Amino acid sequence: MKNFKKLSLIFSVFLITFFGEIAVNIACGGEVDPYDYYISYFHNNVEGNEYTPFAYNQMAYLNSEDDVASESEINSREWAKYLDVKEQDVHKIMYNVDSATSSKLAHYDGKLSELPDSLQKNTFIQGLEKHKAALKYYSFAKSCEPYAAINFDLWDPKPRDSTQMDIKAKEGLKLKELEKDDFLKLRYAYQAQRMFHYAGLHTDSKNVYDKFIKTNNTNSAVKGWALALYAGSIRRLGNPDESAFLFSKVFANNPERRVQAYKNYYYNSAPVNGALKYAKTNEEKANIWAINGFGNPNFNIESLNKVYQYEPKSELNGALLVREVNKLEQALIEANDIARISYSYYFSENNPKQRDSVKNINLKQLNLVRNFAVKLATEKKYPQPELGTLTAAYLSWMENKDFLASNYLAILNPDKLPEKLRDQYRITDLLIKAKNIKKGNPFNENDLLPTLKWLDEKRFAENETQVNDWANEDKRFSRTTRNFYQQILAPAYLKLGDTAKAALAMVKGDLESRTLKENSLFKNISYQTTSFWQQYLSPKSMQGLVVYKTKAAGSDLTAMLAKALNQFKNDDFYELYGTTYLRTHQYDKAVQMFAKVSPNYSYFNPENYYADDANSKLYANPFIQTINDFPKKYVSAKASITKKAFAAEMLRLQKLTVSDKTNAALYYFKMANAVYQTGYYGNSWFLISYDWSTYDNISPARYGYDVDYKKAQTAKTWYLKARALSTDPDFEAKCTFMLAKCAQKQIILNSKLNSFSYWDKDDVKFKNFIKANYNNPYFKELKLTYSKTPFYRVAAGDCSYLGDFIARK
Repeated sequence: MKNFKKLSLIFSVFLITFFGEIAVNIACGGEVDPYDYYISYFHNNVEGNEYTPFAYNQMAYLNSEDDVASESEINSREWAKYLDVKEQDVHKIMYNVDSATSSKLAHYDGKLSELPDSLQKNTFIQGLEKHKAALKYYSFAKSCEPYAAINFDLWDPKPRDSTQMDIKAKEGLKLKELEKDDFLKLRYAYQAQRMFHYAGLHTDSKNVYDKFIKTNNTNSAVKGWALALYAGSIRRLGNPDESAFLFSKVFANNPERRVQAYKNYYYNSAPVNGALKYAKTNEEKANIWAINGFGNPNFNIESLNKVYQYEPKSELNGALLVREVNKLEQALIEANDIARISYSYYFSENNPKQRDSVKNINLKQLNLVRNFAVKLATEKKYPQPELGTLTAAYLSWMENKDFLASNYLAILNPDKLPEKLRDQYRITDLLIKAKNIKKGNPFNENDLLPTLKWLDEKRFAENETQVNDWANEDKRFSRTTRNFYQQILAPAYLKLGDTAKAALAMVKGDLESRTLKENSLFKNISYQTTSFWQQYLSPKSMQGLVVYKTKAAGSDLTAMLAKALNQFKNDDFYELYGTTYLRTHQYDKAVQMFAKVSPNYSYFNPENYYADDANSKLYANPFIQTINDFPKKYVSAKASITKKAFAAEMLRLQKLTVSDKTNAALYYFKMANAVYQTGYYGNSWFLISYDWSTYDNISPARYGYDVDYKKAQTAKTWYLKARALSTDPDFEAKCTFMLAKCAQKQIILNSKLNSFSYWDKDDVKFKNFIKANYNNPYFKELKLTYSKTPFYRVAAGDCSYLGDFIARK
């Protein structure tokens, strides 16, 4: 029974929050962006886009599923050259016609007059009419399509017609024998090979490649596609090592099939030495090492060194080098608390010794990569040795060796660099200039202005050309700009004590486009920036922002930041401004701020996710009185009180404590009760907070308003005043009971008491926590002084926590 009482106490204090509360909206950001989960300033396409699908991305198997070259465009180009027709006309007929037109073309016999006018004008169709052998192949290829292009449906798989594919393959071989043109002979053989392959006849498919495709002298991408089928057949015939090697050749020579070849290489599960035993040239060996480097999410200097050893001129060196730099960024660049970009940071190692050990390992790796970069630069075997120098400069900045970084950068002439390297030079130069910013020292912010304006233009252009909003892998300049403002500039302003300018930097970092969404501040900025504004800003910082808003006409960095904020309507701004005054109990000023908000402004109301849409909104009334914190006593929309009405009523009560001394005790009690209800445990928490989490009740007080939201400090002060001014024992009992609840909140937040195992009754911290709660001085006082009052009897019956205390021997 004794242990049961202890658990009852724990449940009453902690677990109500987890299992009994209405499921309100919990504080959280969006899902982790696989292209934006660590701080990066070194663009993964700095050496070009040739291998960006294989750029470092620990959150995704591939950085992009899209090949850098288009198979359909390559095939259309080959046909256009062969028939001397327009490439776009070939592409349209082969890949962009509707099903009805495709069906009509499948039976096209060369009679142009029988086709619609739009098709008669197509130069590819005209070319087929003139070239009867090409038309014959086209008709055969169209007849193979239904068998090769069956969509795979996991839930309703449709079996391939292997019998018909066997027939089509053999028909293709016969047609090949009748054809004299190598261009068409190759394609007939390819159609036969893939029909055999899809039919599961891998020996036949292999033989077609060996006899008819491998020996064909035509220079065509089709040979690479055929090699990919051949590699697949080799795997199914029991030789994964050779299959891996062959897929590495497709990877190297067919950029339009590179992603597929990469995947198939790894489907073989062949060790690197297994594929290497088939490699005869240095180029083949380099490609195998490169694929293994692209597939390794851990530090991998070996692949980098091997590729350089075999093919120092290959672009693979640059791609792998950048990949290692990106890994080091994830390992070494720490995100600032005010703008974390990924939940992964919240689960980082907290043991200082272990953290230092890991950091030393990472720095050792950094030196290995930098040494390689310097070798790349000095030996000048690589076509762009400047990449090595630029990498060395950036890694030196990462290591906080800004002087060394500047020396490396001084070697380069940015005007003579290719565009992507020149862009990376400017970014690295900006980071080096910001060394005083990182240290929190005073700095000349206007030295940064030209580069920041350039970054603005780069990210605006990047987003104006972005076809899909979700294609975040291409938003490199947007991430760089945001990271600089939010991870370097904003924290620097905070260290200098200028929270208002930090808030400006946070907003500026988010504005990726020139156009805005609905002109609303909180609809145009990120979750991280919104949280910073709503959690960190005080009346003083809001006053600073008002001053900065007047400086937008200037030409310095302050004006640039202020212009960003002035793009928005003022409703969100003054709603937050008023909320900061609610938090500091300056209700007269809160009323003034809320008066500046539009009458039709929609104030924040949380939602009960389990309720139907019509009843999902939760509404506050902080002036109702409750004995238990759970369940929260939410009210109807009609009975609810907005922030504006709350400020006005609290101002009225404040004034009455002075003008009506006789009833001052009652006014203080009402005010205390209201601010208690605006805390974490109350029904009106969203009058001072913008989010609510099940973990808030045990996480340390962090923000200025946590003195009330978590600790109920002002409520305690006003309950004490109310009790001191009262002569009614029953009223005093109410005040004492609420004082006990306020004291309990502070016990819960005491880190020396709450870090125990909930289920280990022998845990010393557990026992100390129980002891602290049982020794709550106000419950002792309530029992000793007010046990005869009517309120005490009601509370003892309704409050399980008080019942536990009373029953304790």
